Formats: sequence, C-alpha cells, structure tokens
Amino acid sequence: MGENEAKSPNTSLQGKKMAYQKVSADQSMSGRSQFLDGDDLQGTALDLEWDMEKELEEPGFDQFQLDSSENENQGHPESVDLNLDSIQPATSPKGRFQQLQEETDYFSHYTRSAPKSNRCNICHFLKIFCTATILFILGILIGYYAHTNCPSDASSSGTVDPQLYQEILKKIQAEDIKKSFRNFVELYKSEDDMEMSKTIKTHWTALGLEDVQFVNYSVLLNLPGPWPSTVTLISSGQCFHPNGQPCSERARKDSSPDLLYSYAAYSAKGTLKAEVIDVSYGTADDLKRIKKVKNVTNHIALMKLGKLPLLYKISLLEQTGFGGVLLYIDPCDLPKTVNSNYDTFMVSLNPGGDPTTPGYPSVDGSFRQNQSNLTSLLVQPISASLVAKLISLPTAGTKSEICSPLELPHNEIRIVSMKVQTVTKFQTVTNVVGYVKGLASPDRYIIVGSHHHTVYSYNGQEWASSTAIITAFIQALMLRVKRGWRPDRTIVFCAWGGTTLGNIGSYEWGEDFKKILQKNVVAYVSLHSPVRGNSSLHPVASPSLQQLVVEKNKFNCDRRIQCPETNVSSVQIQGDADYFINHLGVPTVQFTYEDISALELSGEMILQIANEPVLPFNALDIALEVQNSLKGDRLSAHHLLAAASCLRESAELFQSEEMRPANDPKERAPIRVRMLNDILQDMEKSFLVRQVPPGFYRNILYHMDEKTSQFSILVEAWEHCNSLASNETLQGALSEVLNSINSAQVYFKVGLEVFESFLVAKT
Repeated sequence: MGENEAKSPNTSLQGKKMAYQKVSADQSMSGRSQFLDGDDLQGTALDLEWDMEKELEEPGFDQFQLDSSENENQGHPESVDLNLDSIQPATSPKGRFQQLQEETDYFSHYTRSAPKSNRCNICHFLKIFCTATILFILGILIGYYAHTNCPSDASSSGTVDPQLYQEILKKIQAEDIKKSFRNFVELYKSEDDMEMSKTIKTHWTALGLEDVQFVNYSVLLNLPGPWPSTVTLISSGQCFHPNGQPCSERARKDSSPDLLYSYAAYSAKGTLKAEVIDVSYGTADDLKRIKKVKNVTNHIALMKLGKLPLLYKISLLEQTGFGGVLLYIDPCDLPKTVNSNYDTFMVSLNPGGDPTTPGYPSVDGSFRQNQSNLTSLLVQPISASLVAKLISLPTAGTKSEICSPLELPHNEIRIVSMKVQTVTKFQTVTNVVGYVKGLASPDRYIIVGSHHHTVYSYNGQEWASSTAIITAFIQALMLRVKRGWRPDRTIVFCAWGGTTLGNIGSYEWGEDFKKILQKNVVAYVSLHSPVRGNSSLHPVASPSLQQLVVEKNKFNCDRRIQCPETNVSSVQIQGDADYFINHLGVPTVQFTYEDISALELSGEMILQIANEPVLPFNALDIALEVQNSLKGDRLSAHHLLAAASCLRESAELFQSEEMRPANDPKERAPIRVRMLNDILQDMEKSFLVRQVPPGFYRNILYHMDEKTSQFSILVEAWEHCNSLASNETLQGALSEVLNSINSAQVYFKVGLEVFESFLVAKT
C-alpha cells in the first residue's frame, strides 16, 4: 500500500478530498447567503433552532464550502451553464433571479439619460444595432453548437423522472455482476484484506466515483487459534471437532480454514469439563424451568440459536450461572431442502465496533479499555451432526415429513470437556468510501453500504456478492453522471470492513463522524446480502419507508409476468445497518431476493430518495406502526394507547397540512421544502431508547421477527417480570416507550408550529 493510502483518517480527509468532519463553529464564510438574513425567517428559528445559514455553510463535507452549487451560484445567477430553477430550492427561499423579476423598478436603475444631440443619437443607435446584430448571430451559433454538442438526454437535478431511473438501472447486466463476483471470490482466496480493499478502491475510482479513499482503524480482533476447538465426550473418551469429525493428528494438520473459523469471536478461552444441560432455545422460561430441577452453576448449556438475539441469551446464561455453551442450529428450524447437519458456523459476541473503545472511535490517542473477551462463558458453535453424537442418536434430524427436534434425553447425563482456543490482537480494519456529490443539496447524504471480509471465513461468497452488487450499481450510475446528470443529494458508497466480527468498520466510522452524520444523513440503503433465498422477496424497511417499498415493488410487478411475493416489515437485521438504525435513527431499507431484482429495487429506492425534492417518507405510517405495536398487548397500558392516539392525530395533520402541499410543484416553496425535509429525516430519532437488553435494537420501531408485532422491549420485560418477583424492569420499559411516543408527538406538533410561524412572518 502506498504511503498516502496508509494515512490515518484524520490525515486522509484533508485538502481537496472528501472530509467527513463537521466544520468548526468558529469558522466563517465570506460568501454568506444574503437571502437568509431577512426578517421573514426570524420566526422559524425560535421553535426548532433552525439556522439555515449555518446549514448552508456547514454542509458536512468541508470542501463543499468551496465548490457546492449553493456557493458557486449566489454571485452569478446569470450563468448560462446552470438551470436556475433547479438550484433555486437549495440556495434560498427567494432565488436571486426571482428577486430581480419582482423589483418593478429594476430596469429603470439602468436606463440611460436622454441623448444631447441627434448625431449622438444616430451614432449611438448604430452602435447598439451593430452590437445587437453581432450578439444575435453569436447567440444562434452558441445555441446551435450547445444543442449539438451537449448530451441530449442530460437532465438537471430536481426532476422526478421514473423513466430516467429505469434507464440508469437498465445498464446493470447480470453477466457483469457474475464476472465481478467470480473475480472477488478468486481474490478472496489468495489475498489479505488490504489487497482486496485496494482492488475495490481502484475499481471504484476507475468507474469515476469521486474521492474514493481508505478510512482505517486499528481495532482489537479475536481470531481463531492455530488449531480447531474440540469437544470430548468423557464417557467414551471420543474427541470431536466442531463439525463432528473425530480428532486426529492428520485432521489437526489438514484442518480446513472453514473448520478453524467455526468459533465464537470474543468468547472466553480455556477448557471446561462439566455436565451438559439441554436448555432448548435458552429463553427466560426455559431457564426458569431448568433452575427448578437442577443446579446449573459452571455447567455447559446445549442451546439452539433460534430467533432471539444471541447476546441476550448469552447474558441470561451468565446470570443463571452457566460456565459454557455449545451452540447449534436445529435442522427442524431450516427449510426441508437444506441439509446443514455437518455445517459449521461462526458467531460474534461483539455488540458493535472496537471492544476497547466502546461508544467512541478507535483513533490515535483514544483510551483503550482492557476487553480481551466480552463474556465469562466459553462459547463454541457446533454442527447438528456433533449434537447427534453427543446425545447418542444414529443420525441428526433426518429429513422427513415430520422433523423431530434434537434434544438430550431427560434422564441421561452427558459430561464433556470443551476446549476453546482463540487469539486476540490489534489489526487494521479498512473501510472504502467514495461518493457522488449532489447538485442541489450536497449536504444531505444517502449512504449505500456493502461489506468486504476482514479475515478468512466460511461466507466468502456472501461478501463477494455484496461487493459485486454495489459495484454494478456504481458503474450504471456513473455512466449517467458522465453524461451530465447528478442527483439532488449526495450518494455515499461504503464497503465496510470487519462486519463478521461485529460490524466494526461501520461502527467506528459512525462514531468517528457521529455529529455530522446525525445532522446530514437522510437514509441508509443496505446491500449486506442482496442475492440469496428463494422466490420470495424479503424487504426490510423503516416504517416511514414501507409505503415506498410497496410502490416500487408494485411498479416492477406491472412490468413482469411473474412477481415475487412480498411482505415488507420492520424487523431486526444483521449487518452494518445496525449503527445507523440504533444510534442515528436513520430510515433504512434492505432487499433480499434470489436474483438481481433486489438490486433493481434497491437502485430505484436510492435514486428516488436522492432525487425527489420532498423526501418520500411517510409520517403517518410511523404513527400507525406504533398503534399496531400496542394492539393485543397483554399489558393494561391505557396511557400508552392514549399517547399513540395523539401521535396519530398529529401525524395526520402534519401529513395533510405540510406534506401534500409540498409535493405539489405549484405550491412548493423552496425554504418550506428544506424545513419539511429536515423534519422528515429526523422522525425516527424520537424512538431511540437509552437502554435495552443485550442484542435488542435501541430503535423500538423494529420488531424481533415478522410474527411478533408488539414492541420487543415490552415483550422481553413482560417475560422477565414473570420469571422474577419484581416488575421494575417492566415499569422501566413502559416508561421508555411512553417517552418515545410523547417525544414524537411533540416533534410533529412543534414542526407544524414552525411552519405556522413561517407563514405569519411571510405575511
């Protein structure tokens, strides 16, 4: 890697490169907009502390102060190269050209005085006539050559054009994606993480993406040891590797990387000899039942993965007193067509980011905590075939019409010795980041995220498909950009590092630039694992984006003979969207499908969010989601229902009074659109709660799975209350939910008041 590429984030983001740092408050700009200093905007700043001047001065990428469309054209409204209508919404509520039109005496300022003699009049007339004739001819020539030389299909920003989006997406070819996929897989087998990051950067730069750069962080990684972990059955003395293969010297020497990477990152390490206790899925009810009949202290739990967050179940096992846990996937929990009896897998016990710098970025000078492991338990994933051997079954979950779940016989005792070997060391995690700068609102970002691997792991094909997909979209987009088109808002493309070990790259980048991202990010589009699964389209979206997802899918279905079934939901998902959902409250969407249809839908979402004057978010859907989350609740919480009803009323009023007029081009006032978009992009932030059980989303709008419609933290608190005598946890969860609903209701109400104050000030 070159010297420049190895620089730290603070160094690499200087000069005329893209800088993801907030401009210091004490910096000033000489080109401060004169149109935002008027008395007509004073009222708007009182309620929500709007400072439009500051927003235009601090666009987030500090070089935008030098060359953004807003600052470029404030002093040159007559420029023939730009469409004044397209940049007007981003500059001020009243464009400069519009101001000149409204000044009735404007032309009188420049009317020449009466001539003093007829000769002067004739000479003057001839000069004007000649000049006008020359300019007329010159104008015709310029217009002709401009028409013939400029791309005929170049379009200005600020226009909603579904046909344009389709033309961009038509450039995506499945064969190109397959070729990129094969190249990435081959590179994955032979090169380290930095080499792959350099390949991605080189490829994106060649496609024309702007300011593609590395953002590096030195973080603590927990990697496999030199030999696979083992599980030994004491009664027979048989030793097994995690995949069920018997231990031997040959197997030890010839063990595949997949076998080495069957481990739990950030588990405690060592050896534990103890009785195995079957805890089924390890829920609070399961553990309550077991504790009544057995002493579980320092025993080894045999636990199925299931749908509850692993971190949550690990915390319950720790509280109960277990010393270790063997994790497995029951074949009965998988489709009948899947045979995973001998499959090994990897899990991470890292909630996110560098464990040594929780909540703050891992940059030079940061204090590092001593966190070599994140649990006191020895944790080891094993295959279903090994579970069958431990419980003395001849086969593991043979596929038939009726599947029998794996379970340890109640009256039999199994004592095993489990040995977990891992290595902890600091290593560099690299993010690759580039962008397409927006034309009208460059300080508003749509982030599109994929991931690349950090260490060798079993799921190399998953990250390769993710990287190939995002690269294909960049290629199609840049073909259009090179022909003169740009989106209204900036699109930032990120290939995250360290995803499999706990979304490390995305967390560190988010913590590093949290202040500016909180203010400027409007949406996150996840391409974590877009091509997988069966014929069912699986979209996951924030409540505010669900309606747009349905519309996009319906539009695509109308153009096809076969249409994938879809049921959009807001459920917890794996991948790097985690930080943006749970710490920034950013509206998020992710599609998963068996072919590139997921990319087509994702691409349409990206383009529409990036280019529509009014963000296509639905405020009312958030209120409806809250009400649905309280339906059928076992809790007698009438005050929650009343608060949800008030929220719905405010959201309905906001939707009808502000969003509908703003979507009408005839009524669309640029300053009101900007204010409205600021409200829309921050709607979900009210639903970020302070504390949740391990593994649960802080954004309570997201549910545990499609079958659970209630707020996840209330469901967990109810179960916790049943298992304990105290209801303190339940009362705390109820307070968190109530505060979120009230906060959102006030947010919409204050937003309406701001618009009313604005209208009063204008009149």
